[in-house]
Amino acid sequence: MSIDIILLAMVAVFVGLRLFSVLGQRSGHEQEPRMPRPVESPPKLTPVPQTVPDSAPSSEAEIDGLVAPAAAAGLRKIASADSSFEINGFLNGAQSAYRMILEAFWKGDRDDLAHLVDDDVRDSFFAAIDAREQEGHVLDNRLVLIERTQVENAEFRSGMARITLRFDADIAAVTHDKDGNLIAGSLSDAVQTHDVWTFARNVRDADPNWLLVETDEAS
Repeated sequence: MSIDIILLAMVAVFVGLRLFSVLGQRSGHEQEPRMPRPVESPPKLTPVPQTVPDSAPSSEAEIDGLVAPAAAAGLRKIASADSSFEINGFLNGAQSAYRMILEAFWKGDRDDLAHLVDDDVRDSFFAAIDAREQEGHVLDNRLVLIERTQVENAEFRSGMARITLRFDADIAAVTHDKDGNLIAGSLSDAVQTHDVWTFARNVRDADPNWLLVETDEAS
């Protein structure tokens, strides 16, 4: 009987350690992408103190080609002004945001979009959704794969950080009419897309989130 109790206790300890290794110190918000606030009229701020050493992007990011040479200086300035900024973590969050914004746009979810993009981008997305709904079109698009994400440019001015990313992705696009009839596309035939999106954040703001402030297609 005592041996059984000891074995059960050992199993309980092992399970507890495994749970801790998986969950760590999570606060429940790790799955949310970090996006910024509107930047059309940034508040006047005093110069941001350089609180941490001027450091370059991680060597892994540069080796993997995740950061274009033109963006390195801007990323150093952002890292100097915001000690919490880390390029690999930012890229992971940006990929999540890319997926969330696309899916919200395809579904016509205006509430989700309003929390993820600034006013100008929101208005453009809403206008496209309105036009689509007037035509009676329904999108059934799928983001199949993000093949590559690269930092194209980065800048830091008057407390505002802006990072421009290129997303190379495969998207399956399907359009139906209001009766469910297929108009165009196929879920089995993904199309390569190349988007250039700019995210921004006021580093003096308590909100750690970044907002999408510009969208374009890669040339």
